[in-house]
Amino acid sequence: MTNTILLQGADTVLTMDDARRELSGADILIRDGVIAEIGANLQVAGAEIVRATGCVVTPGLVNTHHHLFQTMTRAVPGGQDALLFGWLRTLYPIWSRFGPEEMRVSAMTGLAELALSGCTLSSDHLYLFPNGSRLDDTIEAAREIGLRFHPTRGAMSIGETDGGLPPDALVEREEAILRDSQRVVDAFHDPRPGAMVRVGIAPCSPFSVSRELMRDAAILARDKGVMLHTHLAENDEDIAYSLANFGCRPGQYAEELGWTGDDVWHAHCVKLDGAEIDLFARARTGVAHCPCSNCRLGSGVAPVRAIRDAGVPVGLGVDGSASNDSGNLVAEARQAMLLQRVARGADAMSAREALEIATRGGAEVLGRDDCGQISPGKRADIAVWDVTGIESAGSWDPAALLLAGPVRVRDLFVEGRQVVRDGHLTTVDLPRLIERQNALAKALALSLGQ
Repeated sequence: MTNTILLQGADTVLTMDDARRELSGADILIRDGVIAEIGANLQVAGAEIVRATGCVVTPGLVNTHHHLFQTMTRAVPGGQDALLFGWLRTLYPIWSRFGPEEMRVSAMTGLAELALSGCTLSSDHLYLFPNGSRLDDTIEAAREIGLRFHPTRGAMSIGETDGGLPPDALVEREEAILRDSQRVVDAFHDPRPGAMVRVGIAPCSPFSVSRELMRDAAILARDKGVMLHTHLAENDEDIAYSLANFGCRPGQYAEELGWTGDDVWHAHCVKLDGAEIDLFARARTGVAHCPCSNCRLGSGVAPVRAIRDAGVPVGLGVDGSASNDSGNLVAEARQAMLLQRVARGADAMSAREALEIATRGGAEVLGRDDCGQISPGKRADIAVWDVTGIESAGSWDPAALLLAGPVRVRDLFVEGRQVVRDGHLTTVDLPRLIERQNALAKALALSLGQ
């Protein structure tokens, strides 16, 4: 028996298809997780009807960079006003006390928050595995929430004793890192169109792993046919570290180790210079832009206008909720638009372009040409935004969603399954999840005498 849903009578459908069509009064037919047809006054016997009058419909938003485990450490004292390296030194001792339950619950909370903000596909960068934690914990969390998921097996191998930033207790042996990276790819990665889980390989950063691990990770990823991810050129400290320790800028370091290409995306890239932008454009290397976290940590304003104009694929990332401290992806898209306007002028980025980065752009960065747009044959990952509320009251252009619109989705479909209905998650008991999250966070604080 087929699963058929008819979204009926949307005020506006922002398709993000190749023609960037904007349709008025349109219906969308979903059949077995795929967009089957778009048109006016569609009649389909036996379909479940979801009325979209008074709504703007968009592709589901795509989050290209997150640290879901950090959702349990928002607004931690001592790290609220620090730059990147100082912030990390404050948080590492707390994260070292995590176990599988903290990882799973924190990931569920972060993914639930993303879903309510219109996100249907999220990556995650998990780079520490204390007390028996595994990537498996976050994959289980995504299955429970119902989002499409692209977790990456991160790693840190150079601790403080060897000149790295993380404490020795949080680093792993490089042989073990590569072995477990192979395990999770073999166990969970699905290369097929419509996959709910794909896995990437993601050494944390050039200042927490060796040159050899970066190179070996790239070789392993290409042998397995999976993508590569890391942090790069995040702030001035990052650039200074690269120059002092590698004798070159981060972009050159990445290129030398095989970390450019259309199977690679880098987070932040706030401090890319012109030569590095040209390198990424030639190689089709992706960028995950994280504007709120960049502001929170004082890292700077990424040159997104120049990066996009050069042809570099760009998506959005909320980054970890310990440095954001929110996981609202539509709010992230608005911030991306505003920062480019602050840096370059009011015409530097339109609301529609920022929304395109948050949808189709993110799907391209993650190598998902089956997602990110509302078009027949694409996966039915769809966000429905009610524009009849106070946020949009008086708006002359409700389709300019990031200027005057809701920051919480009314309905959300992932692979044609309704994950959010009337502003509420359908897959989990959210109040109970929040209660468990808060209890675990409180226990962590008490264990540290706070």
